[in-house]
Amino acid sequence: MRATTELDRLGLDGGGHLIVARALAPLRPGDQVVVAGTHPALRVQLMAWCRTQGHGYTDSDPPVVTKGPAGGQRWHGAIRAGAGEGPPLAQADQRWGLAARGALVEAGGPALGAQWADRDHVWADIAPRLYAAAAAAQWDPATAVDWSSATALPADVEQAVVTVMTYLVENEQAALIIPARLLGQIHPHFREVMQLLAAQAADEARHVEVFSRRGMLSGGPLGTSAVSGRASLQTLLTESDFTTAGFLLSVLGEGTFLDLLRFLHTHAPDPVTAAVTRLALRDEARHVAFGVAHTAHAVHADRSYLGRLRQAVERRHTALLSTAGLGSDVFDALVLLAAGSWEPSAISRGWQAVQDLQRAMDEGRRRRLAYIGFPADEAAVLSALHTRNFM
Repeated sequence: MRATTELDRLGLDGGGHLIVARALAPLRPGDQVVVAGTHPALRVQLMAWCRTQGHGYTDSDPPVVTKGPAGGQRWHGAIRAGAGEGPPLAQADQRWGLAARGALVEAGGPALGAQWADRDHVWADIAPRLYAAAAAAQWDPATAVDWSSATALPADVEQAVVTVMTYLVENEQAALIIPARLLGQIHPHFREVMQLLAAQAADEARHVEVFSRRGMLSGGPLGTSAVSGRASLQTLLTESDFTTAGFLLSVLGEGTFLDLLRFLHTHAPDPVTAAVTRLALRDEARHVAFGVAHTAHAVHADRSYLGRLRQAVERRHTALLSTAGLGSDVFDALVLLAAGSWEPSAISRGWQAVQDLQRAMDEGRRRRLAYIGFPADEAAVLSALHTRNFM
């Protein structure tokens, strides 16, 4: 078969190769295309291009290109990286590299070497919906919070807010590092999980910003950082397994933080504190939802995971036995915020409110642990072993 294509004055150095390639595309190896054109370097360019593309060249007038087998050979052995629509495959192939899910992947090239290429190690069916919700719910700290609504508070109440905000920043920085570290080891075939963790890291970055800004809103420095709190968070940073890290961070830690943020929103002494805790609470609820859904997915796929999770809780508890737990300054600040004043009756109410908060935290952990698959009695034991530093 012989076809003709017209380049007019266009040379291959100006895009003419696209027209020649288009003319060759529907042909079989051995078929020919007559290339007509008036560019002065057409023959030289066409000869060089055919050599690099594996096509034959006949230096006639006009020149003729014979389609070679290189195009067909190039895609011999190509594999498709699953389907573009629908759920990912159970196992991602490292040979796919960074190819999009559903793409036809040319053979050869470097293997990716992702640590987690098994769907059950990272997946939850809710991940695509949570990512869509996260993408739609992103907010700008500069405009989502009315920073001008800040009101002057009594010095000791303001200091209580500063103390709590300093504590929140420390914890949120750990919560930022962990998903950022994990997503870099996920095979991109599970793109929704990567996207969700990226959104989660962005959420935590905003939380660090708004809590820092609220802590310094009155013009003073931030509060103190206790060794016990940093030691507790360090045990989260050193957990290498995807499911276990997410379980400790999101199911137990951030799950407990949901109750803390609700408490702070309820007892916020000013509009800015109320706003930043409300916005953070909305984000954290998504993080917890994915952590619970993924852990339940992993346990459903492999019941032995319950034992690994139990050991992780016990290991962390043992590592933190010698630490003081939640700093007394943070605890006292929570009491004062709930009390609202130094009246003995108010302090009594504030103290009771913090006791109720701790009970709510325990009940919430038990519910999540039971949902994942732990028997009720074991869920109660594991909840009691959770770090006294809340996260």
